[in-house]
Amino acid sequence: MAPTTLQRDTLATLSALSRDAFVARLGDIFEHSPWVAERAWEKRPFTTIDALHGAMVAAVDGASEDEQLALICAHPELAGKEAADGTLTKASTGEQKGAGLDQCSADELARLRQLNIDYRQRFGFPFVIAVKGLSRYQIMDTVAERLKNDRPTEFRACLNQIAKIGRFRLESLLA
Repeated sequence: MAPTTLQRDTLATLSALSRDAFVARLGDIFEHSPWVAERAWEKRPFTTIDALHGAMVAAVDGASEDEQLALICAHPELAGKEAADGTLTKASTGEQKGAGLDQCSADELARLRQLNIDYRQRFGFPFVIAVKGLSRYQIMDTVAERLKNDRPTEFRACLNQIAKIGRFRLESLLA
């Protein structure tokens, strides 16, 4: 049941779905992590986007640290191998393109890739940011700034950014 320009999902429609159908519809709101939608399903019915998003964020917050790390690691590096190979999810492709990451000069791409390497080496997971509304320059400056954080701060920052990404994706789906 993919949305079209004529029909979009509604909260009532989503709330009425079986667990399997709900997960099939919302499983990629949190990148490659259908368990988030599966756990949020139990909080139905949802009468607002805030309620649905809150249930999904609560599922992440209630997850084990290993599950949270897997969620962070499910996110692609910005302008990384997945982007170069064309294997990003549709949502990630649109988000990265919207931030102009597909228009990086060779020097910008080299800088961003080095920042990705430095970040992963320092923290053990990919840099995650909700890129909507940001330029590629702001993104690179943010990576450089966040490299100054300690691992627990960055782990929480990634989860907060993932929640933001999820909110944007829900708004797009339900707009």
